[in-house]
Amino acid sequence: MTPRRDTLSFVQLVPNLVTIMGMCAGLSAIRYTFDGRFELAAALIILAAILDGMDGLLARKLNAATSFGAELDSFSDFVSFGVAPGVLVFGYALTGPMAGFGWVFVLVFAVCACLRLARFNISRTAPEDAGHRHFVGVPAPAGAMLGLLPVYAGLAGLVDPSRFPVLTAFYLAVVGLLMVSRLPTPSLKGIRIKREYAIWVLVGMSVFVGLLFLRTWITLVVTDLIYLGVLGTLAMRHLRKQKGTS
Repeated sequence: MTPRRDTLSFVQLVPNLVTIMGMCAGLSAIRYTFDGRFELAAALIILAAILDGMDGLLARKLNAATSFGAELDSFSDFVSFGVAPGVLVFGYALTGPMAGFGWVFVLVFAVCACLRLARFNISRTAPEDAGHRHFVGVPAPAGAMLGLLPVYAGLAGLVDPSRFPVLTAFYLAVVGLLMVSRLPTPSLKGIRIKREYAIWVLVGMSVFVGLLFLRTWITLVVTDLIYLGVLGTLAMRHLRKQKGTS
C-alpha cells in the first residue's frame, strides 16, 4: 500500500521531537537561572547537549533526515548552546557591579555561537571530505560546555567566579571566538579505535559516567580542562603546519 503524501509516519517525527525536547531544556535552563537554581539550569543544558547528539543519530538511523529538521536543530542549538549558557554564566557570576561590562561579553559569546551554526549550515551542503573528518572551530555544544566552566568550578566549590567578573567575562568571549575560529577540532566520526582497545574505551566510559553521578561538577571541570588541553595541542600543530607551508 502506497503511503499518502499528505501524512507522515510517526517515526519520521521522532528526531524532531527529540530536538524540541532539547530546545525546551535550554529554555528551561534560562528560566531556572532567573530563579537562582543554577545546578538545575546547568544540568538542563547538559541534557540539551545529550539530546542534540541523539536527534542527529536518530535521523540517520531512521532515515528521517529532512531540511526542516536540520534548520530546527540549528535554532534549537542557538537557544541551548548560545543563549542559555551565556545567561547562566551572567546570572551566576556577572550580576555584580560589572554587570554591564559582563553582558557585552555574553553577547559576544551568543553571537559567535550563532555565526558558528550559520557556517555549519553552509558547510553541511558541501561534499564531505572523508580525509578530513574534523570540525572547523569548536562545535556549539562543546562551546557551551566550555563556556560553563566557571559555573562548574563554582558549583564544585573550587572558586567563586563572581569574585573575578572581568576574567570570567573574557573567558566566555574567548570560548565564543574559538567557536568561529578556523581551528581544526576533534570529531567523533574521525576517531578510530583499534579493536583490541575497544573494551577499554567502554570501561573508561563507565568510569566517566560513574564519576559524573558521584562528583558531577568536579568531573565536568576536569573534562573541560582536558578538552582545552587538546585544543591547545591542536592549535600549536595547526600553527606549525601553517608556518611549514608558508
